[in-house]
Amino acid sequence: MTVHTRWLSAIVGAAGLSLAAGPAFAASWDMPTPYPDGNFHTQNIYQFVEDVAEATGGEVEITVHPAGSLIRHPEIKNAVRGGQAQIGEFLLSSLGNENPLFEVDAVPFLATSYDDARSLWDASRESIEDILGQQNLMLLYAVPWPPQGLYADQEINTVDDLAGLRFRAYNPATERIAQLAGAVPTQIEVPDIPQGFATGRVDAMITSASTGVESQAWDYLSHFYDTQAWLPKNAIVVNRDAFEALDEDAQNAILEAAAAAEERGWEASMAEHDKQSATLAENGVTVAEPSDDLAASMRAIGETLTDEWVERAGAEGEAILERFSN
Repeated sequence: MTVHTRWLSAIVGAAGLSLAAGPAFAASWDMPTPYPDGNFHTQNIYQFVEDVAEATGGEVEITVHPAGSLIRHPEIKNAVRGGQAQIGEFLLSSLGNENPLFEVDAVPFLATSYDDARSLWDASRESIEDILGQQNLMLLYAVPWPPQGLYADQEINTVDDLAGLRFRAYNPATERIAQLAGAVPTQIEVPDIPQGFATGRVDAMITSASTGVESQAWDYLSHFYDTQAWLPKNAIVVNRDAFEALDEDAQNAILEAAAAAEERGWEASMAEHDKQSATLAENGVTVAEPSDDLAASMRAIGETLTDEWVERAGAEGEAILERFSN
């Protein structure tokens, strides 16, 4: 081989190595989410994606696919786990049938304020991370929905006022609340709420101020009690293999952006709750704190439901509650 040939081979070889190495330090990720662009969770995600792109100098580009446009909500977790998408968002408590620890933030009247919800998250986060880690998933951050309140077309001062009322039940927890309050559980989906109240199929329900505004609750009911019954969270997870394929600087940039997104998201949730509660009041709904009697009765119902959750969750559930109470 001549000197010229050896020189040319070296140049080609170096170029090949450079081309091969380039993609290993760049990533283009798909991110399915369940909610539309206008939702505060989605808006927070867009900011997170922008922060990641800026911090990594464009090394990590994430394309958001909102409103279930790429993958339906029930399938997002497993799609990220299997690598069909690299990162995604889902409601943690929707995985309760897989493991009851996922639904700790949806146990009614266990954490009844943002401060309590934060403490419960601190107490349960490591357990949730461990479960997801066993499925090749890495938790980046979690943000709560606005808290759930009690709606009715009449004044509710004590739990006895709920006795005999038709109470909207859309999952096992709300069905148990109705049963323990002496109400009649009635299944009504969100799009049917206005008609359900108008036709007398339902008299009361628990849902967020946001849902009340979206369904124009002032057209069919009169009272909203800010019970803050529970604050369920959305989780943003990444496929661990995809994350570990990044260089250390990119990994750190994503973790820093995720920490900022979590703080920003909690603030946005609180602002959303205040805004939508005010909108209810502006449209004629009586917005009030629950009376002492009603709050005490709800806490008693919560204790029963917490005990039932612990039976399903076992020793790890007990450990979470112990950390939460300390």
